[in-house]
Amino acid sequence: MEIDKYQALSTRFMNPDLTRKEKILNMCLGLCGETGEVVDVIKKHMFQGHDLDYNNVFEELSDVMWYVSNLASLLDFKMEDILEYNYRKLSKRYPMGFTVNDSKLRRDKM
Repeated sequence: MEIDKYQALSTRFMNPDLTRKEKILNMCLGLCGETGEVVDVIKKHMFQGHDLDYNNVFEELSDVMWYVSNLASLLDFKMEDILEYNYRKLSKRYPMGFTVNDSKLRRDKM
């Protein structure tokens, strides 16, 4: 699915009874919660002897994307623009791909 199509379609799953401010807060809190769930799966794998549950990570990442996409919509950002901006920023920071030196130099902050 194309990101712009997903962004448009996914808004229908927001609670329509909330105010815009409440929806923004809901998206922020939900994003934190779902990100924490991804982190918890990785933590259990790395430090507690669990097998890495790829299906669970996949599912939680899809939830993260829902919150990101809808927060973007509420703030009148297009996901496509966000992704393009991030790519340009990283391309400037790491012109030849990631290196430790470029990470320390931070060309994008100059």
